[in-house]
Amino acid sequence: MPTILGTSIGLGLHPQILASPAASILLPITLGSAIGWSLSPKTKTTYQALTQPPLHPPSYLFGPVWTVLYGLMGYGIHHAYKTSSNHPHFPTTATLYTTQLTLNFLWTPLFFGIEQPGIALVDILGLGVNLGALTWSYAQLGDDVAVWTMVPYLAWVSFATYLNIGVGVLNGWDLKSKRKVAPRKKEE
Repeated sequence: MPTILGTSIGLGLHPQILASPAASILLPITLGSAIGWSLSPKTKTTYQALTQPPLHPPSYLFGPVWTVLYGLMGYGIHHAYKTSSNHPHFPTTATLYTTQLTLNFLWTPLFFGIEQPGIALVDILGLGVNLGALTWSYAQLGDDVAVWTMVPYLAWVSFATYLNIGVGVLNGWDLKSKRKVAPRKKEE
């Protein structure tokens, strides 16, 4: 059986994870939730103190949206593995999946953890490029189901990029000073 790195599955997750729909879905949900929860108090305080661009969602929406998106991305790679793991292009797909997951997991610590919206913007722009490549890669495999799992993810990351830029511009690209001010009025 192939190992994780430098094998027939590329720089990707172990085949036993990819072969299991539950493991494929729960892995990104669990890791994403753990990162979110670890930064939750700081994230909520900072989010409420920031000047927000138009159309910003209430903070309670992010958890449910990301849970659905993580589930879709996990199912997408599982489906691609089940239908196309022997395809010569699959190692590229597995690598792109792993790199998008890494870039995704880095954004919250960059934006809220070290409060660097400029660095987070570079990360999310890289994530967007990676997601485009992953979607194209799923299409190269002929996996329409996996392609469609990416559509909401691409839409949300596009919106999140707008929010990242908007918050950065409206707050002078400085989140640390905003956190020290009194909390804003209740969310609409």
